Amino acid sequence: MNVNEIQRIAAFDDNGQGGNPAGVWIGPALPPEAEMQRLAHEVGYSETAFAARAGAGWRVRYFSPEAEVPFCGHATIALGAALAREAGDGVFPLALNAAAITVEGRRDGERVRAALQSPPTHSRPAPDALVDSALLLFGYSRADLDPRIPPALAHAGADHLVLALNSRARLAAMQYELDAGRKLMNAHGLVTVVLAWAEHAQLFHTRNPFAAGGVYEDPATGAGTAALAGYLRDLGWPHGGRVEIVQGEDMGMRSRLTAEFSEAPGSSIRVAGTARMIQAC
Repeated sequence: MNVNEIQRIAAFDDNGQGGNPAGVWIGPALPPEAEMQRLAHEVGYSETAFAARAGAGWRVRYFSPEAEVPFCGHATIALGAALAREAGDGVFPLALNAAAITVEGRRDGERVRAALQSPPTHSRPAPDALVDSALLLFGYSRADLDPRIPPALAHAGADHLVLALNSRARLAAMQYELDAGRKLMNAHGLVTVVLAWAEHAQLFHTRNPFAAGGVYEDPATGAGTAALAGYLRDLGWPHGGRVEIVQGEDMGMRSRLTAEFSEAPGSSIRVAGTARMIQAC
């Protein structure tokens, strides 16, 4: 196998701009794990999805440049776009390492509208020691936090630390050392940290450091969005069943994500957006 077999697709773009690039490989059987890791490292995107036909659905694994991750939202959206282009519009069952989900892809000219159904969600308060370590890492203090959304550990197929900030300026000021971030996230089993600011109840601006995968920041993070939405529901936030996410602005890669969900505790989050081809093989 070589890197030219990987499709490159930007997921959660904003009117044809921005979005988060993901690699997508589709074949009759998954390559060996070491080969998938090598290809993901060579592609260099925050994640690459590998999919192989399995019965009526697809077996899927996700790799960052440095390690396998249990679930990746933007790579799932990219996979939905690739499957729609290859097999036609539809809803595709996906078997992950520890969950069964679906992704929907519907073609719209050169772009594809896609939506995933996340794994079940749950959340709990974040330990004070972890919060203090994360604030120190990013150069924040507790005075920078939004008291309406306390720090939490949120899960929607992968674990994320959620830190809600009280101003857009503080969100824009985020910076950290990659190695220190990697050590903190790996020590606590975190895939990303979700830094969020609520412009209003249904519109959030977010940033997602992904040091655990060797990536400073992701411009669009479907798994983090699902985890945040699940936490907001647990919190009793007045979400109205839908929140919009703007991400990647501070990277010059503005992205748009929509999360839709019911009031049922722990139920799946629908995360939707559009995708565009960067390169097809």
